[in-house]
Amino acid sequence: MAKDARTIVTLECEVCKERNYQTEKNTKLQKERLQLSKYCKRCKKQTLHKEAK
Repeated sequence: MAKDARTIVTLECEVCKERNYQTEKNTKLQKERLQLSKYCKRCKKQTLHKEAK
């Protein structure tokens, strides 16, 4: 059976460092870390969320 190319990653807010979201990414096509602009419940505004280690 082939290994799945998609892995689950956690997104962390850059302002308050809270881990708010989980998403999947294709590791074969996207080698660099994921960066998305998402709503943070703790900051109560839209901030940059980066892939956590």
